[in-house]
Amino acid sequence: MSSDNMRLIIAIVRDTDGEEILQALIKAECRVTRIASSGGFLRRGNATLLVGVEPERVKEVIHLVREYSAPPVDPGLKRVTIFVLKVDRFEQI
Repeated sequence: MSSDNMRLIIAIVRDTDGEEILQALIKAECRVTRIASSGGFLRRGNATLLVGVEPERVKEVIHLVREYSAPPVDPGLKRVTIFVLKVDRFEQI
């Protein structure tokens, strides 16, 4: 199945923010998958969220992720890392 009109948003968020962001995305009727992950200098716990959306919803999803992620305790730390990728193929089996 061709999916020229799909984007995959990969959002790596702090584990403590993961559930709240996940619930906000579900409420907005986004299809989202959460994967536990770790990384960074101190190998802190993260949640990686995979969100498949139409291109016109990319800004909405990024806004929700930004809105529901808490400010960092240390100003030098980032809250979220987001990648937006074009999807060449999409299938549900």
